Amino acid sequence: MKELLDTLATWQADGTDGDAIGRAVVIRTFGSAPRPEGAVLLYATDGRIAGSVSGGCVEGAAAEEIDRARVTGHARVIRYGISDEEAWDVGLACGGTIDVLVEPVAPAAVIAAARGSMGAGGHGSAVITPLPADSPPSEFGPHQPGDGAPQAAGLVVSDDGTLTGTLGTPELDAELVAAASTALKRGMSRTVELGGRSVFVEVFPVRPRLVVVGGVEVARSLVRLARELGFETVVVDGRAAFATRERFPDVDRLLVGWPDEVAEEIGLGPNDAVAVLSHDVKFDEPAIVESLRRGCRYVGAVGSKKTQSDRNARLLDAGVSKVDLARLRGPVGLDLGGRAPAETALAILAEIVAERYGGSGAPMRKRALA
Repeated sequence: MKELLDTLATWQADGTDGDAIGRAVVIRTFGSAPRPEGAVLLYATDGRIAGSVSGGCVEGAAAEEIDRARVTGHARVIRYGISDEEAWDVGLACGGTIDVLVEPVAPAAVIAAARGSMGAGGHGSAVITPLPADSPPSEFGPHQPGDGAPQAAGLVVSDDGTLTGTLGTPELDAELVAAASTALKRGMSRTVELGGRSVFVEVFPVRPRLVVVGGVEVARSLVRLARELGFETVVVDGRAAFATRERFPDVDRLLVGWPDEVAEEIGLGPNDAVAVLSHDVKFDEPAIVESLRRGCRYVGAVGSKKTQSDRNARLLDAGVSKVDLARLRGPVGLDLGGRAPAETALAILAEIVAERYGGSGAPMRKRALA
């Protein structure tokens, strides 16, 4: 939905009322589906269309279903099977099956959540939509949808765990918050079963951020690669000669100072991945302590196995708990075998991405054979 906000604003500026814009969104996928959960198509009453739920295979059919939903006022879930032949027609390698939630109106809560996650000072949230009772089952199988149900108002879970709305009981609400928080952390929308009912958890996380401590050569490559993957980047170094725009022309924020002292200034927190690269105890260890204390989602530090062992002993003596210390990735990065600065940066970023999505870091061929 985020990528369609500019289009939505243009349509509304042209005089298209919000109630005249319907939506289709992928809520479940089976097999090698062309678009992931959360992929969105918008369709206005004047015939304008934006976005995609299948890469081109079923967009026309989805638009027709939005027209039907406008007439009935009901939302419904429709299962589309995309054949291999259809997939090849739009440049895909294989087909798949998708469940699509069709809504007569693009929900205001979803639009607000998408906008709220953008820009500096944005906040993440998940919008939870109860699915119509005649939705397809979670397991693959044939399904003939009925007439759906009136469009449900979405519940909202903020990234601080606050729930707006209720599923009816404290127990279900707690399960919902846990499921939404996990989906937000991974940045992946999904359908879950709660209390015998299917709900779609649509996530709008803030832009992930990478904080690099130490403006060394590896850091230069790491910043470039991270920006390619959509990370906001921050470089911190107490040495002014290392923290310069000439060395880091693409970084979003560049700070000269002690890492633990600038943590409050940059708002270091759970959304951040921190890579400690300076090879200097007086910079590295305060940065590690502060990053662990603030619950950063990933904390990694360079150094040999002996360096890590000596450092861990000092950190324990400094009061870091064994539980927190177990979260420290060191030596930092996956073992890719490379030693050049850019190769080391790739290994670090690969581990950060694996942590974000719950990946194993194992070769894909092993996963395919499992």
